Amino acid sequence: MKLLKITCLFFLMAISGCSSDSNSNSNTIENGVNKAPNQKATGSSANDLLAATKYNKLVIEILYVKNFKPATQTITNLQNFLAARLNKPGGIVITQREINPTGFSPYDINEIVSLENAYRTKYNNGTTIALYMFFADGNASGDTSTSFTLGSAYRNTSFVIYENTIKNNSGGIGQPTTVNLETTVILHEMCHLLGLVNLGSPMQTPHLDFSHDKHCNDDTCLMYWEAENNGALSMILGGVPDLDTNCLNDLIANGGK
Repeated sequence: MKLLKITCLFFLMAISGCSSDSNSNSNTIENGVNKAPNQKATGSSANDLLAATKYNKLVIEILYVKNFKPATQTITNLQNFLAARLNKPGGIVITQREINPTGFSPYDINEIVSLENAYRTKYNNGTTIALYMFFADGNASGDTSTSFTLGSAYRNTSFVIYENTIKNNSGGIGQPTTVNLETTVILHEMCHLLGLVNLGSPMQTPHLDFSHDKHCNDDTCLMYWEAENNGALSMILGGVPDLDTNCLNDLIANGGK
């Protein structure tokens, strides 16, 4: 069985213009928009996303390649999950936009970042925090015949979903439904942005899987490191996994609900 790998890139890409809030430079400002707050390390905006202290509204910009739009039910599942976990009294708005094939497939992370720089239009503004999700028409460059990546969180407000890989591994006999696999991957990457596990939302009780950093040690949890055995795939076949109590407590302690 192939390894269904849901990954997170736990580093800040060394790209021109990436900087912290307190050390932005002219390269991060275009047409009066300061992009620096959206170009930090994964998990560093966990509290901003969870709590209403600084930002009371969330806008999510979904960019997808033609014919690789996520299922409507998947987006509904995302909306419901965020409404249940985030304190955003100003609301949660999800927009979607189609682009033509990029010609990049397979994608390396630098190409993913360059596409974000070229196409992303939503950035933090006033009391609104913005996220960006890209649904790719190809696979990740590191894929092999026995393992492949389904999604990667690579900045504090950005992640990529390899939608072509999801479609190729769902909806068939013995496979999870496309909606269940899409939802699992999206929520998993979203929770890395929310600081799980110990990536910006401190653990209230130790539950880190030391064999697979930044993941939960509960093999029924959404934040468990998916392995190549039948048990992991069966968990998805049985429905989208939930966050366990420890992960939920981490989110609540960091401003969520």
